[in-house]
Amino acid sequence: MQSTNNQSIQSQAFATQLNKPVLQLGSKGNEVKELQKLLIHWNYLPNGFSIDGYFSTTVHDAVTAFQYRVFLKMDGIVGKNTWQALYTGAPVNMPMLQRGSQGEAVKTLQRALADSNSYYGANDGNFGPITEAAVRTFQKNAGLVVDGIVGNKTWYALSKIYAPVGC
Repeated sequence: MQSTNNQSIQSQAFATQLNKPVLQLGSKGNEVKELQKLLIHWNYLPNGFSIDGYFSTTVHDAVTAFQYRVFLKMDGIVGKNTWQALYTGAPVNMPMLQRGSQGEAVKTLQRALADSNSYYGANDGNFGPITEAAVRTFQKNAGLVVDGIVGNKTWYALSKIYAPVGC
């Protein structure tokens, strides 16, 4: 497991140092080819997809679906955070949440928990006892430490519950 952790740390360090251009619908070039390969790697574009270096509506839709999975703004624009998530396969810059937390990140958490069939409460942005119980249930089912606190490992596990487009 240590090797996997070291690879993950190295991958995250690499991703944070990326100097990639912002890509969006209509972009062309080698960076778009790289994006297409990453989307194929994460199963958001089919293996037979033609890597042509053009940011089409198909690529846009795949980027948006990937952004949803890693809790990024679903705008179809590939900026620093989307590039980093594409390289690591994990959410980036997600806050640690626990009972008493409030705001948009808690709403994102509640949505993800609802998608995992662990949460049936309101999507109100308040991390109360119902949200905490849902987090604990999710953590137990995912084989994580059951502490009711949402850190990197819980965010990562939550991001894996989303099926790629077409699945």
